[in-house]
Amino acid sequence: MIQETIVVGQFMCNCTILACEETKEAIVIDPGDEPKKILDVIKQLGVNVKSIIHTHAHLDHITGTRLVKEETEAPIAIHKDDLFLYENLVSQASNFGFDTKQPLKIDKFLKDGDTIQFGKCSLRVLHTPGHTPGSVCFRTADAKSERHRVFSGDTLFAHSIGRTDLWGGDHEQILVSIKEQLLTLDDDTLVYPGHGPKTKIGEERRKNYFLQRLT
Repeated sequence: MIQETIVVGQFMCNCTILACEETKEAIVIDPGDEPKKILDVIKQLGVNVKSIIHTHAHLDHITGTRLVKEETEAPIAIHKDDLFLYENLVSQASNFGFDTKQPLKIDKFLKDGDTIQFGKCSLRVLHTPGHTPGSVCFRTADAKSERHRVFSGDTLFAHSIGRTDLWGGDHEQILVSIKEQLLTLDDDTLVYPGHGPKTKIGEERRKNYFLQRLT
């Protein structure tokens, strides 16, 4: 599986492009900003984007979605519980002194347990509310090594967890989500957060201060 991560925008969001090596079908996770930069990488990879998916609907994860959608014609997917955030992108941006356009219509709502297929590769949707009500993570596995990967958005970071003092946040809920959906994964599962460096589930189980009372 092809994986390319691009750091975009002032909030340094990790936008990830995943593609099947055989079919070149791809998905884009969290095109948060700098859509032309993202589209350049898509072109360089020579892939066909089948879906644009989001871990949640804070502005730093969705601002670039409009142009990526317009250029690729790929459907936009998000969890329904974050629709209110998605539809209020302009208000979110104005709170930070930014201008942006009203977002395009959502094409599909994600649910816990859904499978997202691209070529011979797939992701499984894990609903992880807490950072926002509709936060999700995406879990996959490399067919050759069987090492699992999870794209955790702003739910779990290297040695930290997502903020819960923003729109729709709930501290107790994010801890429950991490315990039930992420800490149940194997220790060698690679974690690719929405911001910052990658980590592993085992590393966070042992060293993440916020998770010590959960293990």
